[in-house]
Amino acid sequence: MDGMHFTTGNDWPEADALVYDDAVKVRTDHLYDRVKDVVTPMEWPAFAPLIDAINRLKVERGATILAHNYMTPEIFNCVGDITGDSLKLAQVAAEAKEDVIVQAGVHFMAETAKILSPDKTVLIPDMAAGCSLAASITGADVRAIKAAYPHLPIVTYVNTSAEVKAYSDICCTSSNAVQVVEAAAAQWGVDTVIMIPDEYLAKNVAAQTSIKILTWKGSCEVHEQFTAQDIDDLRAAHPDAVILTHPECPPDVMAKADFAGSTGAMAAYVKDHAPKKAILITECSMSDNVAVENPGVQFVRPCNLCPHMKRITLKGIYEALRDMKHEVHVEPEIAAMARASLQAMLDLPRLTTPPHFDTGKAAVAVPYVSV
Repeated sequence: MDGMHFTTGNDWPEADALVYDDAVKVRTDHLYDRVKDVVTPMEWPAFAPLIDAINRLKVERGATILAHNYMTPEIFNCVGDITGDSLKLAQVAAEAKEDVIVQAGVHFMAETAKILSPDKTVLIPDMAAGCSLAASITGADVRAIKAAYPHLPIVTYVNTSAEVKAYSDICCTSSNAVQVVEAAAAQWGVDTVIMIPDEYLAKNVAAQTSIKILTWKGSCEVHEQFTAQDIDDLRAAHPDAVILTHPECPPDVMAKADFAGSTGAMAAYVKDHAPKKAILITECSMSDNVAVENPGVQFVRPCNLCPHMKRITLKGIYEALRDMKHEVHVEPEIAAMARASLQAMLDLPRLTTPPHFDTGKAAVAVPYVSV
């Protein structure tokens, strides 16, 4: 069989009807070369027909695929057009010529893409791909915080719903959180800010700045599982490894790491320093994707899987594109308010290199807001 001939409209077959034949092999061999160290030869014949169909179908649909760092390597490396952290994906997508965006990531990321690209069609392969951190707080919660602390700015992590962003003063990422906290305090003329909803990110940021921080009791179910004992055990088993951690981890985990920073900062560190062995304390697929870019580095993978990210599959991406389904909408008024919070962050001076957290800083007390 010399490869299926696909036409427009509804002539694309069911996912299970796609086959791995000689034509698909020719069109995908170069992609397998890229991921052969993290995808086994046994897996590839199941992935390749979907990868081939997606890459052809997205051209037909005029679509671009945003692949978050936590996507599995066959998605991140073989169908992703724009890759990186959630904010980078949305920013670059807004500038892309394509009119259709497929978010290979969780729902709040798709909302952010829609906020920054209101005239584009945004699809997500699975509407149930949520986030424990985003689910920890609502727009009503933020309104209650504003009422209780009207004199303090609210800095909100981008890993939140559009409604939560809408009622906040400014957004931040894990990369620029310290910069945003200090800028917000300066603009409001205060020495204290409210940083929501990730309590661990807030605590880790508080150790890096003289600004006092109040926070919310929210966390990422992936990063909160890591413990200081885990780091001690890894250090004992792999004394020659560099341990890198994400600031969504508890402070005692951060304190025992060699390097701490956002996903982008972690990837940049590995690329720039090329350690012999690295341990990334974050979501599992991050290590696979960084490994693809750094074949000379040995990775130890003590990682935790995000069940929400893993709802995004090649089959789901294919079906979303084929049927143009699972479109993400954000109510215009909420989108406008959320866009203002994002823009307040984007208006700050751009950081030229991904900053890192000083893991040697002593922990400080970070109270929760009282509402």
